Amino acid sequence: MWDIFQSVIAAGDALPFSEEFSRETFHSHWFGSQMAHVATAGADVLGMYKLGTNYPGRGDHVASATYLVRPIDQGKGIGRALVQHSLDQARKEGFMAMQFNYVVSSNLAAVELYKRLGFFVAGTLPKAFRHKQLGHVDAYVMYRFLESDT
Repeated sequence: MWDIFQSVIAAGDALPFSEEFSRETFHSHWFGSQMAHVATAGADVLGMYKLGTNYPGRGDHVASATYLVRPIDQGKGIGRALVQHSLDQARKEGFMAMQFNYVVSSNLAAVELYKRLGFFVAGTLPKAFRHKQLGHVDAYVMYRFLESDT
């Protein structure tokens, strides 16, 4: 899992963390108060996500998640499977909605996947992400209800 995290950070195009993010910080961030799930093939971890409450207290009915797929396995449906699993898990845990606080706008595969799975852009954070190749790009807040009648 650490290797996947490091490779995504090194790419500089999807997560707001820097290369100085330590293994210990990753461990506390990824496993602290949220539940982690992985997609595997044999002993290989292909992707992972963490799921938890977006905010405590009056916001605890809204879930949030972060997803990572091993770069060599991107484009194979693993991300879609992880997101769908997280939506099912969030429903089971009683959440009303799912919110992503920081989706990099130039991460078109993720943005399009989320939209196909019912998320919409609830807000745009102008030039909030410093992309390794593109410079400053927008980040989105994306949202969806977990039940169609909500």
